Amino acid sequence: MALGALARRIPKIYLHCHLEGTLRPATFVELAAKHGVGLRYRPEGDTGSPGDPADPYRFEGMGEFLYLFAAVSRSLREPSDYARLAAEFVDDALAQGVIYGELFVSPPVWSFFNPSLDVRLTMEAIASELRRARPRAIFRLLPDLTRNFGEARAMETARAMATMTDLDVVGVSLGGDEVRFPARLFVEPFAYARSQGLHCVAHAGEVGGAASVRDAVELLGAERIGHGIRALDDPRTVEVLVSRGTPLEICPTSNRLTGAVLTDHPHPYVDFDRLGCVVTIDSDDPALFHTSIAREYELVESTAGPGALERYVRNAIEATFAQPIEKQVMRAQLDEAVAELHERSSS
Repeated sequence: MALGALARRIPKIYLHCHLEGTLRPATFVELAAKHGVGLRYRPEGDTGSPGDPADPYRFEGMGEFLYLFAAVSRSLREPSDYARLAAEFVDDALAQGVIYGELFVSPPVWSFFNPSLDVRLTMEAIASELRRARPRAIFRLLPDLTRNFGEARAMETARAMATMTDLDVVGVSLGGDEVRFPARLFVEPFAYARSQGLHCVAHAGEVGGAASVRDAVELLGAERIGHGIRALDDPRTVEVLVSRGTPLEICPTSNRLTGAVLTDHPHPYVDFDRLGCVVTIDSDDPALFHTSIAREYELVESTAGPGALERYVRNAIEATFAQPIEKQVMRAQLDEAVAELHERSSS
């Protein structure tokens, strides 16, 4: 089998993808101009740097990335903007062979930049466009409680999202500053979400240490961990991940560009896999990181080989919150793609 052949053909699964972070650069520039906002954002006000329309997603390090994500969020002002975001996402995802996804969205961030935004209408606009992908692909939503806004706001968001399961909300996530806003602050919002039948996932170990990962699992009951890189600093935390079978959503290019890892050859996912952790591969904010899920799969295949890539995609299928029949269909699609490639390589 030619190197890269599996990455191109294999069905793809999104488990760690921020919908806002898929906004096409040209669309970002257009929406920012439409709403009269800059391509750069600083909470203290205008820094005199308007951003480069020819390369609006240029940044260095985690701090600049977070401000860039804020600028993108500020350019999305109306439900119709989010509908366009979702529609373009669907087109790009289907073109890459994505068959399933559970996507992060950030209603607390939306409301911070646009307090008058009707969150339910916006969720309806997104869900409507995502459903256009069916039956080729199924997409569901994991609204983020966003650490930076505190426990009370997280509870408000959890309560609101529990009323939107009709809009394909399948669970809640926790992103944001894991150092200043640790997991222990969000025990009650997560417990409430779980009581309402919502799944729970959390970013951890991207900037925070191994304890952040362990707390997300043990205090919040996170069913998957986004990134989790710093877990490797503590064998006990790795043991927790292995014993519980908690999947890790690893995003190689994101981890390198934000400084979560210093090299991607080999990336820490190789070590996690060797130690018995459940590894999955994703793209995080693909447009902002100038990558795609197809590109991330290619990187993994070139680094770890096609066998590892196939294993990670199988892990992703099992780690989804999809219905059993949906998982069965995805397994069959994966089996068919792998068998077809083996037939071609042996003929």
